[in-house]
Amino acid sequence: MSIKLGHDSDEFEETHEINVTPFIDVILVLLIIFMIAAPLATVDIPVELPSTTAQRQERPDKPIFLTIKADRSLAIGEDVIARDSLAQALNVAAKGNHDERIFLRADKTVAYGDIMQVMNDMRTAGYLKIALVGLENRQAK
Repeated sequence: MSIKLGHDSDEFEETHEINVTPFIDVILVLLIIFMIAAPLATVDIPVELPSTTAQRQERPDKPIFLTIKADRSLAIGEDVIARDSLAQALNVAAKGNHDERIFLRADKTVAYGDIMQVMNDMRTAGYLKIALVGLENRQAK
């Protein structure tokens, strides 16, 4: 409510107008709060990955390592192979035993899609037991 001072008379006249300045200030503050909070609330799927308590597995006497190098070339052991001869090279390395576990290791710059393509090629060749190799982090306990 506001009061209008008139020069004509000594009486105060009351005007019935709403002062919208505080209302606009409050709306602007709320707008800023929602603009900051809205992107933080749009998380698609919150996931907390569990830590592993698995015991370290013993390494076989002669493991078969399939390596994907940074340039996307493949190697079994120390021998570089062509991607189209992967099935044949795995058969030679595993001596035809499709139950042999193949240890797959890849450079950290290799894209996930490239790793999946190699795994699909291994699956097509009949090798379903694939172990992914990584560095053991001894400090994360």
